[in-house]
Amino acid sequence: MAAPNQNRELLYMITQFLEHENLTEAARTLERESCFYFNIRYFEDLVHNGSFGEAEEYVDGFTTIHENLFSTKIYFELRKQKFFETLQDGARCKALTMLIQEFGDFAPYNRSFSAEAAALLTLDDFRHHQSLAGHGDVNEARRSVMNDIRRCLHANPVFQGKLQPPNIRSTLQQAIMLANSGNNNQQQNGVGGNGCPAPPSNYNGFSFSGRN
Repeated sequence: MAAPNQNRELLYMITQFLEHENLTEAARTLERESCFYFNIRYFEDLVHNGSFGEAEEYVDGFTTIHENLFSTKIYFELRKQKFFETLQDGARCKALTMLIQEFGDFAPYNRSFSAEAAALLTLDDFRHHQSLAGHGDVNEARRSVMNDIRRCLHANPVFQGKLQPPNIRSTLQQAIMLANSGNNNQQQNGVGGNGCPAPPSNYNGFSFSGRN
């Protein structure tokens, strides 16, 4: 059985291959479902582009809303910014639905939040509320939210060791050594794998790029 670190390295190599083949959605799905690497650059792009639903779905692969306070804070910041932007777009009915369906999870942590959020529904511009006067424009607000979330990610034990891509050099070196060892044995025996004749000396082997 491969060691955990080797498994992470192999999974990362697979995601790199998928990206090379423009299968980025498959790469992100593998990251999320295997939980081996949280691609913070991808996550930041989602937040900066306002794709809060997709950002939350990605986080779902690594933690749950009540796993610890850092995880709860991550979900809260995503939903809060989504709520603010919905209000800013003038979609009050949608914002009310969000308030009812998506913020009940946070009631044990701040029982006054729902009342405060409901009060924002009555304002022509929620930024007129004294506590939100410095909310700024959308892009600035998203950057601020991402900064808060980034701190939670780094402090969250669930994400420990998952925020940096694994070092694949050792795995590549082992693969090269194994391949070289196999080639040497085959050449000494005068045959290729599975009893096939050894390839000519100028044969460049199998490659992911170019032609053999």
